[in-house]
Amino acid sequence: MAIEVRIPTILRTYTDGQKAVEGTGDTLAELFADLETRHAGIQARIVDNGELRRFVNVYLNDEDVRFLEGINTKVADGDNVTILPAVAGGMA
Repeated sequence: MAIEVRIPTILRTYTDGQKAVEGTGDTLAELFADLETRHAGIQARIVDNGELRRFVNVYLNDEDVRFLEGINTKVADGDNVTILPAVAGGMA
């Protein structure tokens, strides 16, 4: 069994339009490195200098990983990871 990663529309150009892909790893960092081997360029859009990019939100089984261990959060087979771009804006 693998880890399911849900991909936002803006990053689907890296996954040939797939809404979800599978990967492996013991941590999110390893998972993103594994995804990079099959979906070149995606890791750089999620990770910068070994940390999650500021405007990218990542959820592990519906938990915001910034409140866990960030990029070093442990993952396991059967987990679901959701990547969401941060949304900003509104009326001024």
